[in-house]
Amino acid sequence: MALSGLDIFKLLPKTNCGDCGVPTCMAFAMKIAQKKAELSSCPHASEEAKAALGAASEPPVRLVKIGAGNGPEVGGETVLFRHEKTFFHPTGIGLEIRTSQGEDKILDDVRELEGYRAERVGEVLKADLFFISHDSAEKAAFLRAVSLAKANSTKGLVIDCPDEEALKEGLELLRNDRPAIYLRRPLTERDIEMAKTSGASLVITASSPQDLADQTEKARQSGLTNLILNCQGNGLGGAIQNNAILRRSALKKSFKPFGFPLFIRIADADGFESLAASAALLCKYASIIILPRFDKALLYTLFTLRQNIYTDPQKPIQVDPRIYAIGDPTPDSPVFVTTNFSLTYFIVSGEIENSGTSAHLVVCDTEGQSVLTAWAGGKFVPEKIAKFIKDIKLEEKVKTRKIVIPGFVAQISGELEEKLPGWEVIVGCQEAADIPSFVKSVNLV
Repeated sequence: MALSGLDIFKLLPKTNCGDCGVPTCMAFAMKIAQKKAELSSCPHASEEAKAALGAASEPPVRLVKIGAGNGPEVGGETVLFRHEKTFFHPTGIGLEIRTSQGEDKILDDVRELEGYRAERVGEVLKADLFFISHDSAEKAAFLRAVSLAKANSTKGLVIDCPDEEALKEGLELLRNDRPAIYLRRPLTERDIEMAKTSGASLVITASSPQDLADQTEKARQSGLTNLILNCQGNGLGGAIQNNAILRRSALKKSFKPFGFPLFIRIADADGFESLAASAALLCKYASIIILPRFDKALLYTLFTLRQNIYTDPQKPIQVDPRIYAIGDPTPDSPVFVTTNFSLTYFIVSGEIENSGTSAHLVVCDTEGQSVLTAWAGGKFVPEKIAKFIKDIKLEEKVKTRKIVIPGFVAQISGELEEKLPGWEVIVGCQEAADIPSFVKSVNLV
């Protein structure tokens, strides 16, 4: 029977020292009960507590860190669907590097992925991993690829090398970098010893859930806990089915051999097929996705999807409520008003910029809700907009007395004018894409 937060609290030292990263012992106990923390995070836990809590302190899906510094943390999830609570650790997206590509091509790919960034709604999106696959006959080619990735990147590394001697030398180069070892064949005692010696994680590969469970249990019994699971299915449908079986078994049945992050390597295909497979598996529990080649369009699409899935559905992405300068506005420049939902802000500010007009954009605090949602919830209404404008002392910062509101809330214009004596409220367009044409057709100064 699972222990409650109160049961766990009784076994903790009750010092509220915060050394576990949580302010109080009660809050830490609740996190353990929810499988969002491990007892090992408490440096003062007694042996009695460790023995009594046992499995209660282990998350259903173990959190595994790949790489030092900027490497991703994957796993650690507690629900099957994000609307139940949220997902916490975004899927690590990586690029496959083959040693047969040659040194120049490898270096180009490493630098290209390392330098690729995309910004969306205020967040910088980027890839997380390199997957180095040794497919040439020369041991030196593998070691050069590892060295190039280490020297020119801060991302995590997963290494795939059937040559055991070369693999050991590569792990020596990465001794302090926490790599992951990808196994093409069934797990052996030598693999276990190599992982223990190097401190690397193991990606265990199997053709069926039963085979995977047998291998994983063998690793667990030997004391290895940093494992990543790769259950190869028959096509995309088989891969999705296997991922669902593994994740559901871990979360709903507490089946320990499947309580680890899931690994997917995308086959080289045309752009659409790669995108379809990557997107489907990102939605269905893949903790790591390795892409066959560098493709900005594919990466940006996956970044966007990942961002949407791994944001907290109960906490909308929002920007700080304040006045934003778009372009190079003067006190006579137009004034627009909108909500602090990030997507709304970035779209509106971008279209104002596209219009060629410098303006002041007043972003009201609506707790991250969009225009219509905030209006319906009473957060983007005349009295609150007027109060915010007065609180930020807008009248002292601009000479204009015209303010543009979103067209979707045209009905508040009259009341807002009453709340803002001396101001003229102009009803703007409903769609942000129409802002450039709206600016040209209306006198805003």
